[in-house]
Amino acid sequence: QVQLVESGGGLVQPGGSLRLSCAASGSISDINAMGWFRQIPGKVRDFVAVISVTGGGFHLSDSVKGRFTVSRDNAKKSVWLQMNDLKAEDTGVYFCAATRGSTHYFSGATYDYWGQGTQVTVSS
Repeated sequence: QVQLVESGGGLVQPGGSLRLSCAASGSISDINAMGWFRQIPGKVRDFVAVISVTGGGFHLSDSVKGRFTVSRDNAKKSVWLQMNDLKAEDTGVYFCAATRGSTHYFSGATYDYWGQGTQVTVSS
């Protein structure tokens, strides 16, 4: 089992920044990638970012490219999502997820483990 705990959410004004953290514990040796998803009430979770655990590859959704970055530190078993120039449409609950799979990283169904989520609200 893998446990994931997110932190770093909060209320921020448009144009501001937040850094989300995801700490992993448990049996993570077979995890291939870590992802971030965003969910708003009544909607499915949308893909935001993914980063490979075993290599340097990563991918961001088109809506956050140029504003968000994703990074990891395997020794610390942690993944971060740096969010800059935040917009109202970035509001939602952000979930960290881990997968043992090697494809379809944009789909939530690929992921085996999920954190509890952290709320991000962008509002003036």
